[in-house]
Amino acid sequence: MVILRVDILLNQGFLIVFGTRLYGFVKTGVAVAALVFASLTTPAMALSDEELKRGFFATVFGSEITRFGIQYRYVHKFSDVVRFRIHNLSAKNRTQEARRFINSLESKISGLKVRIVNAGEAANFNLYIVDRENYGKTIRERVERRPNARARGKCLVKSRFSRAGMIRSDAVIVSDEGDALFQRCLIEEILQGLGPLNESTELDKSVFNDTSKHIVFTDFDRVILNMLYDRRIRNGVGKRSVAKVLDAVLRDTRRRLGL
Repeated sequence: MVILRVDILLNQGFLIVFGTRLYGFVKTGVAVAALVFASLTTPAMALSDEELKRGFFATVFGSEITRFGIQYRYVHKFSDVVRFRIHNLSAKNRTQEARRFINSLESKISGLKVRIVNAGEAANFNLYIVDRENYGKTIRERVERRPNARARGKCLVKSRFSRAGMIRSDAVIVSDEGDALFQRCLIEEILQGLGPLNESTELDKSVFNDTSKHIVFTDFDRVILNMLYDRRIRNGVGKRSVAKVLDAVLRDTRRRLGL
């Protein structure tokens, strides 16, 4: 289960997704859950239309935990090129691993455009790769920019958005606690930072569920992201508007992905 926090500022949304919690951490006033990793590969999945539509609504709309009971029940995705900047702050340089995954996204998600930018260029998605000892410091100084900000979870993504779409995402991934954790967090936080910010324990075929065992970009999640970035799914619209086109979007997505 992820931990989410939503704040309001000038009618724009802020959402923080605190990712993977491992090995049964004790509850401390926030919801946590254990996650056990499986192998690096995922078997072919049988995906029904109904579970894919449920998964879309579960991840794209709302948030698991809110402040003031406020839910963001509208679509938010990047409407322009997602400009990633990779900040490798860890002893082990994992920049190339991150670059490979980011560069693979355009071929896996139709309608999404990505580019990796260099220092000095404007980025709207910052990826910080850190060692555990600098996790909290990075969150406080570079993501939250508050000296008393709490650094929960094993990894996180904070996203800012409005009805016009995603504005900015910042993800923090830990490098020095094993390849499995790094891969899971890299995939989960980047994908969530693209728009599907909610999670559900019912999504057993998805990384958008911290009780699942997946550490790959699953077929289930490929469908969700391809549906979200279909041009017929527009920023700012609610469930009723999406429902009118979702069957056609799902049909075309399945055909395009061969699923």
